[in-house]
Amino acid sequence: MLKSKTFLKKTRTGGVMKIVREHYLRDDIGCGAPGCAECGGAHGEPALEPQPQDQASSLWPRPHYLLPDTNVLLHQIDVLEDPAIRNVIVLQTVLQEVRNRSAPVYKRIRDVTNNLEKHFYTFTNEHHRETYVEQEQGENANDRNDRAIRVAAKWYNEHLNKMSAENQLQVIFITNDRKNKEKAVEEGIPAFTCEEYIKSLTANPELIDRLACLSEDGKEIESGKIIFSEHLPLSKLQQGVKSGIYLQGTFRASRENYLEATVWIHGDTEENKEIIVQGLKHLNRAVHEDVVAVEILPKNQWVAPSPVVLQDEGQDEDDVEKEEETERMLKTTINEKMLRPTGRVVGIIKRNWRPYCGMLSKSAIKESRRHLFTPADKRIPRIRIETRQASALEGRRIIVAIDGWPRNSRYPNGHFVRNLGDVGEKETETEVLLLEHDVPHQPFSQAVLSFLPKMPWSITENDMKNREDLRHLCVCSVDPPGCTDIDDALHCRELKNGNLEVGVHIADVSHFIRPGNALDQESARRGTTVYLCEKRIDMVPELLSSNLCSLRCNVDRYLYMLVHKTIVITILTDSHQQMLSAFTHRLAFSCIWEMNHNAEILKTRFTKSVINSKASLTYAEAQMRIDSATMNDDITTSLRGLNKLAKILKKGRIEKGALTLSSPEVRFHMDSETHDPIDLQTKELRETNSMVEEFMLLANISVAKKIHEEFSEHALLRKHPAPPPSNYEVLVKAAKSKNLEIKTDTARSLADSLDRAESLAFPYLNTLLRILATRCMMQAVYFCSGMDNDFHHYGLASPIYTHFTSPIRRYADIIVHRLLAVAIGADCTYPELTDKHKLADICKNLNFRHKMAQYAQRASVAFHTQLFFKSKGIVSEEAYILFVRKNAIVVLIPKYGLEGTVFFEEKDKPKPQLIYDDEAPSLKIEGVVFHVFDKVKVKIMLDSSNLQHQKIRMALVEPQIPGISVPSEISNMDINEPEEKRRKLEK
Repeated sequence: MLKSKTFLKKTRTGGVMKIVREHYLRDDIGCGAPGCAECGGAHGEPALEPQPQDQASSLWPRPHYLLPDTNVLLHQIDVLEDPAIRNVIVLQTVLQEVRNRSAPVYKRIRDVTNNLEKHFYTFTNEHHRETYVEQEQGENANDRNDRAIRVAAKWYNEHLNKMSAENQLQVIFITNDRKNKEKAVEEGIPAFTCEEYIKSLTANPELIDRLACLSEDGKEIESGKIIFSEHLPLSKLQQGVKSGIYLQGTFRASRENYLEATVWIHGDTEENKEIIVQGLKHLNRAVHEDVVAVEILPKNQWVAPSPVVLQDEGQDEDDVEKEEETERMLKTTINEKMLRPTGRVVGIIKRNWRPYCGMLSKSAIKESRRHLFTPADKRIPRIRIETRQASALEGRRIIVAIDGWPRNSRYPNGHFVRNLGDVGEKETETEVLLLEHDVPHQPFSQAVLSFLPKMPWSITENDMKNREDLRHLCVCSVDPPGCTDIDDALHCRELKNGNLEVGVHIADVSHFIRPGNALDQESARRGTTVYLCEKRIDMVPELLSSNLCSLRCNVDRYLYMLVHKTIVITILTDSHQQMLSAFTHRLAFSCIWEMNHNAEILKTRFTKSVINSKASLTYAEAQMRIDSATMNDDITTSLRGLNKLAKILKKGRIEKGALTLSSPEVRFHMDSETHDPIDLQTKELRETNSMVEEFMLLANISVAKKIHEEFSEHALLRKHPAPPPSNYEVLVKAAKSKNLEIKTDTARSLADSLDRAESLAFPYLNTLLRILATRCMMQAVYFCSGMDNDFHHYGLASPIYTHFTSPIRRYADIIVHRLLAVAIGADCTYPELTDKHKLADICKNLNFRHKMAQYAQRASVAFHTQLFFKSKGIVSEEAYILFVRKNAIVVLIPKYGLEGTVFFEEKDKPKPQLIYDDEAPSLKIEGVVFHVFDKVKVKIMLDSSNLQHQKIRMALVEPQIPGISVPSEISNMDINEPEEKRRKLEK
């Protein structure tokens, strides 16, 4: 059956176009119920169960299927995902509405419908002859969809009644819309609200906790005293943004101060790019990463970023007066130059809420069902939830979702989603940090794994057409100990003409991951491999990352090589073929330069190749070979040549203005049985680290030039923007306090200033300055060459740069490999590769994934540091002050590469006299003055008194300040016992 609509549309040129839209209706769409004679098995998998017995509802004890409306799917997805909820009919009308309104929920519901154990059935009611409805005159789209859902529900019940009378199957309509429910009941459709139905499932009382707290129209419930101003409607916000009254931007909450946030304004305007929002009422219920509209306050109300460190430690209270008292702490006498554009949030343009990990703070009121949830992410406000299992959830990590934030509530309302496990357990905490940083870490699906090569795998004759056989070269890899995903290998040899040939050989992952298939899509989604202290979350399946693509020694690999001027194609003889068949063949990519002994590049060439790595060395092993007076084999000779050239290359880069910064990295030594950290040390960097880095940088720059030359509009590049002058203020002030001058007008002047900033009396000063300089830098980002004009990489002082050398762990490198393969004629192109808008979208995802991976890695280090000090107990170590705050100092402990905050104000204790000078910067405490880079002694201990956020706590030992400094000896109980337990013991 065919339905069609015809209408006329005026074109831009003034003509009239006739448009006909056809809508096909069918009779052969199955209902999803097995054994239905009417449908005759027209439905496919997954299907409903013939006799659903799971949902033992006191409201409807007979076997039934569920049919939810759009709002139930949008707001109660956590309930629907529970294993107890099965046999649900998802209408096409509902699915389309969900897709238009929330992409994350749509993906989750698609995952549920694909789970055969859940028995969710998607019914295409919009193309079924008996369930399709046309929009009536005067009826809006929402009312038409509500009617379509009721028509489908009624059809289902009539349809199922035609089956055997013994079945007595019915469909229950689930809706939170009061009017829609009333109409359904009038039409003879069994209908309940989601809350009514879930509460009727007496065998699953835990499901009640997962219900979102919403009113009938889907908005948060409000009552009581008003705290916040009303959010303006979206239409007014959009008009205000368009007219310039309001500014639109992304809300970024502060980790250090829960009463302060920054709004990063969207658009290209340089003026008012960053707006400070300070105070509870001005924050106005915005949550980190929300897209908001802000109103700029008059200049006499502008503030400076507060140096106060504030953590929200309030209990279950809505005492705004206390908050206002706390806000007064933010006010300080400051230089007018420090003032920044300041605003207030007037409305929310887009909520970016997600499920949050954290812990429950059980209410002090006995039998109370309302409790506060404390998120692991300090940028997220506490969330009030209702639960009947508070006692069971105490001391455990849980996931909670926000439902809404009423104007009368100090905290948003939410609901319990699921229990992750006991706090402090490695598996639980690892799951938390992966979820919190949105790291995709589920096992690869069968759809993805199906595109892996079948084992045993070997190269074909066709694969060798554009490859050069380089297995005769003395190639080796140099990596950290324990590395199995080896992307790169190197070689260096002297040519007959006296010059040197240097090769960088990179695994040809793009040979295995073809554009557009499920493996490619999953790799693109993950974006990067994430390295945790004890775990690696691979971007590609292990068969590729640790086997077929890994350039381990004594195994043939196929690679991509860098060749400028000439493309080498080798025709393989029969003897070559016999030799190839004698090895396990793998695929990869390589890069080769001809250089003189001054490291000047004479020729560059790119080619696909085959190599056989002769050695897989650690940095320490490679360094030992270079330094050894007795070793002179081919591998050692190659390494010495590479090291000599690398030193020249590095010197040349630094002379051009490349920065040599510093960031302390730590390495844990694990117990072989318990896998707990037993030692913590800063990583030792050797010449071989720099050697590998120099040639990777050179390969990346060479490839960037080549792909931009061939694809000026579609090259995937990487840039590092120059920091704004304001970023350097903390560095310049810190250096000035030590009578040193740091110039920041160019990267070259900064590099020269840092080289000159040395003190014979204080050797570690230069390292501290470089650490501070690192904090001033902007984030490097991927971009499409056709969407940007500024290609410069500030840190490397390079006019162009990309990532080519790590395709096993970075998806950007796979795209670059594809571009380079097309550029040298080794592979064919595809439409998405030359679509700059799609490439820009890929870059946006890659930038997000790389940032989240960095945060996850830092969180993993922080957790393992806690485990280390939990077993080690309390230690005292020397430290240097990195930052001075209004009520604290931030210190770095060189021995452990550990950074922490020493607070000088504690709750329920007398406040010391603190005088903060922002210009110096300095902090005077009871007559003792602290400056940046001052040497102090601190005690380091694990603070377990707050199970919500166990943390490394630091206390001042020296200089000794009465009432501030802690004694040299302090018992573990003093810091590790929760406050309430200590009070009982004191009594």
